[in-house]
Amino acid sequence: MLVPYDALLQLPSATMDNLIKEYLLTQVEDGSFSDTNEQVYISAIERCKQLLKQEILVVEFSEDDESIAIKPKEHLRR
Repeated sequence: MLVPYDALLQLPSATMDNLIKEYLLTQVEDGSFSDTNEQVYISAIERCKQLLKQEILVVEFSEDDESIAIKPKEHLRR
């Protein structure tokens, strides 16, 4: 189930930032985000927020295992 962007705006900012940080860490692990410089990291968080707003990235809640994750919209199962 996709979480609407408007619902994300109602989350505490720390919760949203932690969700984005978790997503960015997966990008570091797979090599698509390689620089862990603090300023680059802050910029990446802001970029993720923009991509979520544009619905290029989406937040998906899995009812099966009750997990939540940010994913590129193009990677969703159709």
